[in-house]
Formats: sequence, structure tokens, C-alpha cells
Amino acid sequence: MGLALMSQLAWHDYRADGRLSACAVLALVAVLAPLLVLFGLKFGLITSLTERLERDPGVREIVPLGGGRFSAEAIAELAARADVAFALPRTRQIAATAELSAGDRGVTVEMIPTAAGDPLVAPALLPLPADGVLLSQRAAEKLGVEAGDRLSAAFGRQVDGRPEYQRTDLLVVGVLPLGAFPRDALFASLSLLEAAEDYRDGLAVPALGWPGRSEAQRSARVYPGFRLYAAGLEDVERLRRYFAARNLEVATQAQAIAQLRSLSRNLSLVFWIIASLALGGAFAAMTASALAAVERKRRALSVLRLLGFSSTALVAFVVLQALYTGVFGLILAWGLYGAAELGLNRLFQQTPGEYACSLLFGHYLLALLATLLCSSLAAASGGWRAARIEASEGLRDV
Repeated sequence: MGLALMSQLAWHDYRADGRLSACAVLALVAVLAPLLVLFGLKFGLITSLTERLERDPGVREIVPLGGGRFSAEAIAELAARADVAFALPRTRQIAATAELSAGDRGVTVEMIPTAAGDPLVAPALLPLPADGVLLSQRAAEKLGVEAGDRLSAAFGRQVDGRPEYQRTDLLVVGVLPLGAFPRDALFASLSLLEAAEDYRDGLAVPALGWPGRSEAQRSARVYPGFRLYAAGLEDVERLRRYFAARNLEVATQAQAIAQLRSLSRNLSLVFWIIASLALGGAFAAMTASALAAVERKRRALSVLRLLGFSSTALVAFVVLQALYTGVFGLILAWGLYGAAELGLNRLFQQTPGEYACSLLFGHYLLALLATLLCSSLAAASGGWRAARIEASEGLRDV
């Protein structure tokens, strides 16, 4: 007459009281299902927003403000930092323009240096060949070119009041999507931007055959800025503080990232407040139900005591029935949540792969453990009441 037999008795009694058992299960579902949907919305929305920010390289970009003076070595040190995903020098903005032409079409674009690891460029397009460039979608549309086409780039300068121009042929290796860069732009290796800057400074560019003063007359090259992307969202604020400590003002998306973190904390707080109130009410209802069940079955339990069942077995009788309610309630709540998740994701999905409501396997496991624990604790008072039943109370029913 052990716990195995008592578990069978508890199950048969649970089935015999089918209506009351169903009411207890539905009462639990009324608490669990909304909580699962609420937590799924909280987790799904925050996860989708975070992933959206992580997929957008512009959120991780660090833009220096004002003119600076950076050596190639200093920028290489930045690129070597663990919290930096990509760093590359930029030449002077006024010198980083080019006049592109293809057939009878032309457009003036800004030149942006790129290299392997550039978060705006698909890895398959890098590194670029010596004469290769990438175009933004707007520039490619204005020129009417696509990947594999060739175009001409012109660079002008003023020498003693006379305009001079040099041209070079370039190969369009690829076209960046509009979301990567919305303006008219040409992405090229740093050497092309340095060549354009040297030519506009009056220096010769032997690699391209452009005339000018000897390179020996040029001072050590310094860069006024850089392209830099943090490794992760959490690194943006760290890099902002790093540059602030060196009196370098930078523009970042740290505020947008902080707002997302704040939203996550606030939603978590709201969820746990609501969950605490709901679970508190469910716990009280389950405790009252367990006590009422013990009182209703007091004579039957006293007979079981008279037949030799221990106090532990009587406690198990009450706790097992509470666990049956918890398991069935959670299974039904999972089913309702699954239907709600499917509907909400279809309703609010904006882009493929994103979701408004989602739970991980760990969340389901946590819900199971929390429900079983809550059910056991709620039944503990009823079990304690059952354990105090004396065998003598069942003599009149024998």
C-alpha cells in the first residue's frame, strides 16, 4: 500500500470528479494562457527589435564629428580592438568625389572607402580588384549600369586657375541595395580615394599616370576621419565613452539602443507585476480548492488511513491531484498560446523572419516547472490537513 497505489487512487478519484476537475483545469488555463501570450509578445517584440537593430549596420556606426588628424597606425589600432568590427581611414570629404559617366549619362558621387569586412557590403563582393568599384543603387540607376559594366570616372583640380581633369576606367563589381546606402555613392578601395586626394593636392599619381608634383614633396599622410562600426550593440556606448575620454566628439545611435534596453526592462517589469498578481490569485484559488477537496473527501481519506495508508500517502493523494490539474491546464494553455502566436505573427509580421510573439523551448520548460511547483505548494496546505486525519474518523463508515 505505497505511493504507486495511492497515485492510482488519486487518478481514479480525479476522473470520478470530472466536472470539478475540469473546472479547476479551466480556471488554471484562464491564468496561464494570457500569461504565455503576454510573455511571448514581450520576448518576441524585443527580440525582433534587437535583431532589426543588429542587422542594420548604421546603428553600429561611429561617425567622428569635426576635423580630426588620424594616422594610419592609429586607425589600425582602432580596427584591432575587440569591440570594433570594421575601421578604415577616410580622405577629405571635399576630395572624395568623382564624376562618373556611362554612355551619355553622368552623375557626381561621393567616394567611400571599403575593404574586406565592410558591414555594408556582401562578403562575396570583397576584396575589390584594382579597377573594381561598387555603386549604390541610386547611382547605378542614374547611370543605367549593372554589375559587370564599365564606366569612366573623372577627377578635376585647379592648377594656376586652370581646370585639369584625369580619367580612369572602372569596373562595376556590384550594386548595393538601397537599404545599404541611400545616396549616390561609389565604394572603392582606399588607394583610389588616396590617389584622387593626391591629384587634387597637385601631386603626381604614378600608379595611374597622372602628372603633378613629386611624392617626395608630400608630408606624411593624415586622415581627417574614419569609417568605424562597433562589433555589437552593447559596444556602441563603450566606444562613445572611449572617444569622449580622448576629447573626440562622435555621432552614434547609442540613444536608440538605450531606449530599446529601457523598453525591455519596462516590459519585463510590467510582465512580472501582472504575472505576480495573476499567479497569486491562481495560487490562492488552488489552495482553497485543495482544502475544499480534503474536507469533501474527509471520510474517504479517514477510511484510507484506517486501511493502513501513511500520512505521506495521504499528502501524495492531494498533491498528485493538484499536479494533474497543473499538467492538464498547462497543456491546454500551450495549445491556446500556439493558436494565438500563429495569429499574432501573421497579423503583425512586417518582414520575413521577424515575429511579434515567440517562446523558446526553455520558456516552455520553465512554465512547466513553475506550474508544477506552484501546484504542489498550493496543495501543501490541503495535504497537511489530510495528514492530520485520524483513522478513528473512518470507523463509523466501515
